[in-house]
Amino acid sequence: MAGHSHWAGIKHKKGRADKERSKIFSKLSREITVAAKLGDKDPNMNPRLRTAIQAAKQANMPKDNISRAINKSEMSGDKNYENLRYEGFGPSNVALIIETLTDNKNRSASSIRTILQKNGGRLGETGSTAHMFLNCGIIHVEKGSIKEEEIFELATNVGAQDCINLNNVFEIITQKEDFYKIKTELEKKIETLNYSSIEWRPINLINLAKDKSEALFEVLNSLEELDDVQNIFTNANLKNFQ
Repeated sequence: MAGHSHWAGIKHKKGRADKERSKIFSKLSREITVAAKLGDKDPNMNPRLRTAIQAAKQANMPKDNISRAINKSEMSGDKNYENLRYEGFGPSNVALIIETLTDNKNRSASSIRTILQKNGGRLGETGSTAHMFLNCGIIHVEKGSIKEEEIFELATNVGAQDCINLNNVFEIITQKEDFYKIKTELEKKIETLNYSSIEWRPINLINLAKDKSEALFEVLNSLEELDDVQNIFTNANLKNFQ
């Protein structure tokens, strides 16, 4: 399986202005609200909500914002959001998977299609790019928090697919269906997880020349600006953006 090519992992490493931070908080708040609405308001009883809150804390979202997002789920007139996945191709024919949380799928599709078409890409049918990726759970554990042999044994015991020793973290890979169960088991043994999410990992990476990488960078930024877009995955090698 190819290396990490999740746009969120790159964009958060680059300088974020207040306006961009507000956009990130808005997306995180939406996920918290939906997770609380669909399940228990107690994050200890709701793995999706717990994961959303952890992501918000990692982005330095204030506690008050998190509480407001949870409380918003109790509003009777709140919008009904649904998770929708769009697949398509960006410049240089790179494959894209775009995850949205939207209350208007026609708006989402139209906005995404417009951005792709303006930049030499196109929106595809369901399944047009998904076969180029593996949908799996990803969990990062800081190296200083546990010994290598302990994390490998723990990952094996909880049913993880793999455990990889990276530069600063141990990366645990799970089946998508087992992600929340394994994450819950790991949390019983490890106080803090650096990162956890369900991702689309490219099976093979495409290397782009600098000018083509910059063109893709602009498209990813434009897609990220859309309120409905939560996550973007690509099979382009994004190491030049880090």
